[in-house]
Amino acid sequence: MTQQPNELVTLSVVDGVATITLNRPPMNALSTTVQAAFRAAAAEVSERRDVRVVILYGGPKVFAAGADVKEMADWDHLTAIERTSTLTASFDAVAQIPKPVIAAITGYALGGGLELALCADLRVVGDNAKLGLPEILLGIIPGAGGTQRLPRLIGPSRAKELIFTGRFVDANEALAIGLVDRVVSPDAVYDEALALAKQLAAGPGVALRAAKNAINRGLEVDLNTGLEIERMQFAQLFATEDQKNGMDSFVANGPGKATFEGR
Repeated sequence: MTQQPNELVTLSVVDGVATITLNRPPMNALSTTVQAAFRAAAAEVSERRDVRVVILYGGPKVFAAGADVKEMADWDHLTAIERTSTLTASFDAVAQIPKPVIAAITGYALGGGLELALCADLRVVGDNAKLGLPEILLGIIPGAGGTQRLPRLIGPSRAKELIFTGRFVDANEALAIGLVDRVVSPDAVYDEALALAKQLAAGPGVALRAAKNAINRGLEVDLNTGLEIERMQFAQLFATEDQKNGMDSFVANGPGKATFEGR
């Protein structure tokens, strides 16, 4: 898939870094069509061998201001059941990308927009960012992972306060509570995310995937099971070229000088 400016979701790949960009101005509302396009893009970057790291980007003005409320307003109960299955599948496809995923956020990341960002592993935001889950103000609750992923990231009490009130947090508060990882000026958001992505793309791709898998799976199980998941992932890496290169380089030249091939 190549970048086409008229598409709602575009995908470009350069030097091992894939950028999935929302392109539905003015607010990148997450319609069912956008959700399907994101699901397809997530599936593609998951499979492509030339992709080592993924950036989620909404453009220089806004990440995503949430679901398409006009589209949802006339849903009945049965429609909501059907459509939320599609919504969940789309966001899960992003969360299950086996490679590092970075959300590059400028402006608003609200409702489904924040839920999409929560599917990433790391979040780089502009100092103009506003983040929140305001669904309670519409008489509903987050329905694309917000009640599950947010508590796992910032703790249940803080998550409840944000979800119960629907209030927005600015970039500095988001950083303080662990909702985001880096705050930069708005015009530096993508470049900062790209620099981080390039750093990760130069690393041992198989080990990065193993680390992500161990962490994510470990959060869903008891400690002993998580430790066993980690042990197995650790042992399997001794079958990779990157492990041989990394350890041989360490012995010969010290840490941080290895070149990894992602195999």
